[in-house]
Amino acid sequence: MSRNLWITFFVFPAVLMMTLFMLLPAASALGYSLFEWNAFTRGKFIGLDNFYRLASEAYRGSFLAALWHNVLTFGVVLAVQNSIALALAAALYRRPWGFRFFRGTVFLPVILSLVIAGYLWELFLHPLFGPVTRLMMVAFHLEEFAPLGDSSMALATAILISIWRNVGFPTLVFLAGMNAIPGDLYKAAELDGASEWQTFRNVTLPLLGPSFTIVVVLSFIGAMEWFDLPYVIGGPTGNPGNALDTLALMFYRLSFGDGSAAITDVGLGSAVSVVLFIIVLIGSRLGSTLLRRREVQM
Repeated sequence: MSRNLWITFFVFPAVLMMTLFMLLPAASALGYSLFEWNAFTRGKFIGLDNFYRLASEAYRGSFLAALWHNVLTFGVVLAVQNSIALALAAALYRRPWGFRFFRGTVFLPVILSLVIAGYLWELFLHPLFGPVTRLMMVAFHLEEFAPLGDSSMALATAILISIWRNVGFPTLVFLAGMNAIPGDLYKAAELDGASEWQTFRNVTLPLLGPSFTIVVVLSFIGAMEWFDLPYVIGGPTGNPGNALDTLALMFYRLSFGDGSAAITDVGLGSAVSVVLFIIVLIGSRLGSTLLRRREVQM
Protein backbone atom coordinates (compact mmCIF):
# COMPACT_ATOMS: atom_id res chain seq x y z
CA MET A 1 0.00 0.00 0.00
CA SER A 2 2.77 2.43 0.93
CA ARG A 3 4.54 1.65 -2.37
CA ASN A 4 1.42 2.60 -4.36
CA LEU A 5 1.13 5.83 -2.40
CA TRP A 6 4.72 6.75 -3.20
CA ILE A 7 4.16 5.98 -6.91
CA THR A 8 1.04 8.15 -6.89
CA PHE A 9 2.90 10.92 -5.09
CA PHE A 10 5.64 11.07 -7.72
CA VAL A 11 3.37 10.57 -10.75
CA PHE A 12 0.68 13.04 -9.71
CA PRO A 13 2.64 16.27 -10.53
CA ALA A 14 3.36 15.04 -14.06
CA VAL A 15 -0.28 14.03 -14.59
CA LEU A 16 -1.45 17.38 -13.22
CA MET A 17 0.89 19.31 -15.53
CA MET A 18 -0.21 17.27 -18.54
CA THR A 19 -3.86 17.84 -17.68
CA LEU A 20 -3.46 21.60 -17.19
CA PHE A 21 -1.22 22.33 -20.16
CA MET A 22 -2.20 19.65 -22.69
CA LEU A 23 -5.57 18.00 -22.15
CA LEU A 24 -7.54 21.06 -21.01
CA PRO A 25 -6.20 23.34 -23.81
CA ALA A 26 -6.97 20.62 -26.36
CA ALA A 27 -10.53 20.28 -25.04
CA SER A 28 -10.91 24.08 -24.96
CA ALA A 29 -9.73 24.37 -28.57
CA LEU A 30 -12.29 21.77 -29.62
CA GLY A 31 -15.00 23.74 -27.83
CA TYR A 32 -13.91 27.04 -29.39
CA SER A 33 -13.94 25.51 -32.88
CA LEU A 34 -17.66 24.76 -32.60
CA PHE A 35 -18.71 28.38 -32.12
CA GLU A 36 -18.85 31.55 -34.15
CA TRP A 37 -16.54 34.31 -32.89
CA ASN A 38 -16.50 38.07 -33.17
CA ALA A 39 -12.88 38.89 -32.36
CA PHE A 40 -12.55 37.26 -28.91
CA THR A 41 -16.28 37.29 -28.13
CA ARG A 42 -18.00 33.94 -28.50
CA GLY A 43 -21.16 33.87 -30.60
CA LYS A 44 -23.65 31.19 -31.50
CA PHE A 45 -23.01 27.47 -31.79
CA ILE A 46 -22.27 26.53 -35.43
CA GLY A 47 -21.10 22.91 -35.11
CA LEU A 48 -18.53 21.84 -37.70
CA ASP A 49 -18.86 24.94 -39.91
CA ASN A 50 -15.35 26.13 -39.06
CA PHE A 51 -13.93 22.81 -40.26
CA TYR A 52 -15.96 23.09 -43.48
CA ARG A 53 -14.57 26.60 -43.97
CA LEU A 54 -11.05 25.29 -43.43
CA ALA A 55 -11.64 22.78 -46.24
CA SER A 56 -13.16 25.44 -48.52
CA GLU A 57 -11.33 26.99 -51.46
CA ALA A 58 -10.52 30.13 -49.47
CA TYR A 59 -8.35 28.32 -46.90
CA ARG A 60 -7.62 24.89 -48.36
CA GLY A 61 -4.58 26.02 -50.34
CA SER A 62 -2.95 27.75 -47.36
CA PHE A 63 -3.70 24.79 -45.09
CA LEU A 64 -2.23 22.21 -47.48
CA ALA A 65 0.85 24.37 -48.15
CA ALA A 66 1.49 24.75 -44.42
CA LEU A 67 0.94 21.02 -43.86
CA TRP A 68 3.38 20.21 -46.67
CA HIS A 69 6.03 22.40 -45.01
CA ASN A 70 5.55 20.45 -41.77
CA VAL A 71 5.76 17.08 -43.54
CA LEU A 72 8.83 18.15 -45.53
CA THR A 73 10.51 19.36 -42.35
CA PHE A 74 9.87 16.01 -40.67
CA GLY A 75 11.30 14.12 -43.64
CA VAL A 76 14.50 16.17 -43.72
CA VAL A 77 14.91 16.07 -39.93
CA LEU A 78 14.34 12.31 -39.89
CA ALA A 79 16.89 11.64 -42.64
CA VAL A 80 19.54 14.30 -42.06
CA GLN A 81 19.44 15.28 -38.39
CA ASN A 82 19.12 11.77 -37.06
CA SER A 83 21.83 10.43 -39.41
CA ILE A 84 24.22 13.11 -38.18
CA ALA A 85 23.20 12.37 -34.58
CA LEU A 86 23.86 8.65 -35.05
CA ALA A 87 27.30 9.35 -36.53
CA LEU A 88 28.18 11.75 -33.70
CA ALA A 89 26.99 9.25 -31.11
CA ALA A 90 29.11 6.50 -32.68
CA ALA A 91 32.14 8.80 -32.61
CA LEU A 92 31.53 9.84 -28.99
CA TYR A 93 30.98 6.21 -27.96
CA ARG A 94 34.63 5.56 -28.72
CA ARG A 95 35.50 8.17 -26.05
CA PRO A 96 38.04 10.12 -28.12
CA TRP A 97 40.40 12.68 -26.61
CA GLY A 98 38.32 15.54 -25.21
CA PHE A 99 35.21 13.35 -25.02
CA ARG A 100 33.52 15.37 -22.26
CA PHE A 101 34.20 18.65 -24.06
CA PHE A 102 32.76 17.43 -27.36
CA ARG A 103 29.73 15.89 -25.66
CA GLY A 104 28.94 19.21 -23.98
CA THR A 105 29.63 21.16 -27.18
CA VAL A 106 27.25 19.01 -29.21
CA PHE A 107 24.46 19.52 -26.66
CA LEU A 108 25.14 23.22 -26.01
CA PRO A 109 22.90 24.61 -28.81
CA VAL A 110 19.94 22.62 -27.42
CA ILE A 111 19.94 24.63 -24.19
CA LEU A 112 20.41 27.90 -26.05
CA SER A 113 17.18 29.91 -26.35
CA LEU A 114 15.72 29.31 -29.80
CA VAL A 115 14.69 32.95 -30.05
CA ILE A 116 18.29 34.00 -29.47
CA ALA A 117 19.55 31.35 -31.89
CA GLY A 118 17.08 32.51 -34.54
CA TYR A 119 18.10 36.16 -34.25
CA LEU A 120 21.79 35.22 -34.24
CA TRP A 121 21.39 33.30 -37.48
CA GLU A 122 19.48 36.21 -38.97
CA LEU A 123 22.55 38.31 -38.25
CA PHE A 124 24.92 35.64 -39.60
CA LEU A 125 22.87 35.44 -42.82
CA HIS A 126 22.17 39.16 -43.20
CA PRO A 127 22.50 40.02 -46.92
CA LEU A 128 24.69 43.09 -46.24
CA PHE A 129 26.98 42.36 -43.30
CA GLY A 130 26.35 38.74 -42.30
CA PRO A 131 29.67 36.83 -41.96
CA VAL A 132 28.23 33.60 -43.38
CA THR A 133 26.70 35.54 -46.27
CA ARG A 134 29.99 37.27 -47.04
CA LEU A 135 31.87 33.96 -46.87
CA MET A 136 29.46 32.29 -49.31
CA MET A 137 29.65 35.23 -51.72
CA VAL A 138 33.45 35.12 -51.74
CA ALA A 139 33.71 31.32 -51.90
CA PHE A 140 31.22 30.88 -54.75
CA HIS A 141 31.70 34.26 -56.48
CA LEU A 142 28.10 35.31 -55.92
CA GLU A 143 26.88 38.88 -56.40
CA GLU A 144 24.30 38.43 -53.64
CA PHE A 145 23.27 35.74 -51.21
CA ALA A 146 20.18 36.11 -49.03
CA PRO A 147 18.83 32.64 -48.15
CA LEU A 148 16.33 33.93 -45.58
CA GLY A 149 14.95 36.45 -48.07
CA ASP A 150 14.57 33.99 -50.95
CA SER A 151 11.33 32.01 -50.93
CA SER A 152 13.04 29.09 -52.66
CA MET A 153 15.75 28.82 -49.98
CA ALA A 154 14.11 30.09 -46.79
CA LEU A 155 12.55 26.79 -45.66
CA ALA A 156 15.71 24.77 -46.34
CA THR A 157 17.78 27.35 -44.46
CA ALA A 158 15.39 27.31 -41.48
CA ILE A 159 15.51 23.50 -41.39
CA LEU A 160 19.32 23.55 -41.39
CA ILE A 161 19.30 26.05 -38.51
CA SER A 162 16.88 23.78 -36.64
CA ILE A 163 19.12 20.75 -37.26
CA TRP A 164 22.16 22.66 -35.99
CA ARG A 165 20.33 23.54 -32.80
CA ASN A 166 18.58 20.25 -32.08
CA VAL A 167 21.04 17.57 -33.24
CA GLY A 168 22.53 17.32 -29.74
CA PHE A 169 19.40 15.76 -28.25
CA PRO A 170 19.15 12.67 -30.50
CA THR A 171 22.94 12.36 -30.25
CA LEU A 172 22.70 11.90 -26.48
CA VAL A 173 19.72 9.54 -26.85
CA PHE A 174 21.68 7.33 -29.26
CA LEU A 175 24.80 7.56 -27.07
CA ALA A 176 22.80 6.46 -24.02
CA GLY A 177 21.39 3.55 -26.04
CA MET A 178 24.89 2.49 -27.12
CA ASN A 179 26.16 2.64 -23.55
CA ALA A 180 23.29 0.36 -22.48
CA ILE A 181 24.33 -2.42 -24.88
CA PRO A 182 26.24 -5.16 -22.98
CA GLY A 183 29.92 -5.31 -23.90
CA ASP A 184 29.74 -9.12 -24.08
CA LEU A 185 27.84 -8.85 -27.36
CA TYR A 186 30.66 -6.86 -28.95
CA LYS A 187 33.23 -9.37 -27.66
CA ALA A 188 31.19 -12.23 -29.11
CA ALA A 189 30.98 -10.45 -32.48
CA GLU A 190 34.74 -9.86 -32.40
CA LEU A 191 35.40 -13.55 -31.68
CA ASP A 192 33.16 -14.49 -34.61
CA GLY A 193 35.36 -12.38 -36.88
CA ALA A 194 32.83 -9.62 -37.55
CA SER A 195 34.20 -6.39 -38.96
CA GLU A 196 33.53 -3.03 -37.35
CA TRP A 197 30.80 -2.23 -39.85
CA GLN A 198 29.20 -5.67 -39.48
CA THR A 199 29.18 -5.27 -35.70
CA PHE A 200 27.58 -1.84 -35.99
CA ARG A 201 24.96 -3.02 -38.48
CA ASN A 202 24.07 -6.36 -36.88
CA VAL A 203 24.56 -5.61 -33.19
CA THR A 204 24.42 -1.88 -32.47
CA LEU A 205 21.64 -0.77 -34.84
CA PRO A 206 19.10 -3.50 -33.91
CA LEU A 207 19.64 -2.88 -30.19
CA LEU A 208 19.14 0.86 -30.66
CA GLY A 209 15.47 0.18 -31.42
CA PRO A 210 14.11 1.93 -28.29
CA SER A 211 16.33 4.95 -28.98
CA PHE A 212 15.08 5.14 -32.57
CA THR A 213 11.50 4.97 -31.33
CA ILE A 214 12.03 7.94 -29.00
CA VAL A 215 13.90 9.99 -31.59
CA VAL A 216 11.49 9.35 -34.47
CA VAL A 217 8.35 10.05 -32.44
CA LEU A 218 9.78 13.24 -30.91
CA SER A 219 11.02 14.35 -34.34
CA PHE A 220 7.53 13.90 -35.75
CA ILE A 221 5.89 15.84 -32.92
CA GLY A 222 8.47 18.63 -33.13
CA ALA A 223 8.19 18.95 -36.92
CA MET A 224 4.39 18.98 -36.96
CA GLU A 225 4.21 21.55 -34.14
CA TRP A 226 7.07 23.68 -35.55
CA PHE A 227 6.37 27.28 -34.66
CA ASP A 228 9.13 29.15 -32.83
CA LEU A 229 11.92 29.35 -35.43
CA PRO A 230 9.64 30.15 -38.42
CA TYR A 231 7.97 32.83 -36.29
CA VAL A 232 11.29 34.38 -35.27
CA ILE A 233 12.62 34.38 -38.84
CA GLY A 234 9.52 34.99 -40.93
CA GLY A 235 6.91 36.42 -38.55
CA PRO A 236 3.32 35.20 -38.25
CA THR A 237 2.89 35.03 -42.05
CA GLY A 238 5.93 32.83 -42.59
CA ASN A 239 7.67 35.22 -44.98
CA PRO A 240 9.21 35.39 -47.52
CA GLY A 241 6.18 34.54 -49.61
CA ASN A 242 4.72 32.21 -46.97
CA ALA A 243 7.68 29.89 -47.57
CA LEU A 244 8.03 29.32 -43.81
CA ASP A 245 4.32 28.94 -43.08
CA THR A 246 3.39 25.98 -40.86
CA LEU A 247 0.17 24.75 -39.28
CA ALA A 248 1.13 26.27 -35.93
CA LEU A 249 1.81 29.63 -37.60
CA MET A 250 -1.51 29.40 -39.43
CA PHE A 251 -3.28 28.76 -36.14
CA TYR A 252 -1.55 31.76 -34.52
CA ARG A 253 -2.25 34.04 -37.50
CA LEU A 254 -5.94 33.16 -37.69
CA SER A 255 -6.48 33.36 -33.94
CA PHE A 256 -4.48 36.49 -33.08
CA GLY A 257 -3.91 38.29 -36.38
CA ASP A 258 -0.71 38.76 -38.36
CA GLY A 259 0.26 42.20 -37.06
CA SER A 260 -0.77 44.03 -40.23
CA ALA A 261 -4.48 43.75 -39.43
CA ALA A 262 -6.55 43.26 -36.30
CA ILE A 263 -8.80 40.70 -37.99
CA THR A 264 -9.00 37.48 -36.00
CA ASP A 265 -11.02 34.29 -36.32
CA VAL A 266 -10.67 32.27 -33.12
CA GLY A 267 -13.07 29.59 -34.34
CA LEU A 268 -11.16 28.92 -37.54
CA GLY A 269 -7.82 29.04 -35.74
CA SER A 270 -9.12 26.55 -33.18
CA ALA A 271 -10.21 24.27 -36.02
CA VAL A 272 -6.61 24.31 -37.31
CA SER A 273 -5.32 23.44 -33.83
CA VAL A 274 -7.79 20.55 -33.49
CA VAL A 275 -6.75 19.11 -36.86
CA LEU A 276 -3.09 19.51 -35.86
CA PHE A 277 -3.75 17.78 -32.53
CA ILE A 278 -5.42 14.85 -34.30
CA ILE A 279 -2.53 14.53 -36.78
CA VAL A 280 0.06 14.55 -33.99
CA LEU A 281 -1.95 12.15 -31.82
CA ILE A 282 -2.55 9.59 -34.58
CA GLY A 283 0.91 9.94 -36.12
CA SER A 284 2.83 9.62 -32.86
CA ARG A 285 0.70 6.74 -31.64
CA LEU A 286 0.95 4.85 -34.93
CA GLY A 287 4.68 5.48 -35.21
CA SER A 288 5.30 4.41 -31.62
CA THR A 289 3.31 1.20 -32.08
CA LEU A 290 5.00 0.22 -35.35
CA LEU A 291 8.51 1.04 -34.16
CA ARG A 292 8.13 -0.80 -30.85
CA ARG A 293 7.25 -3.97 -32.74
CA ARG A 294 10.67 -3.83 -34.40
CA GLU A 295 12.62 -3.37 -31.19
CA VAL A 296 15.05 -6.13 -30.26
CA GLN A 297 15.13 -7.21 -26.64
CA MET A 298 18.57 -7.61 -25.02
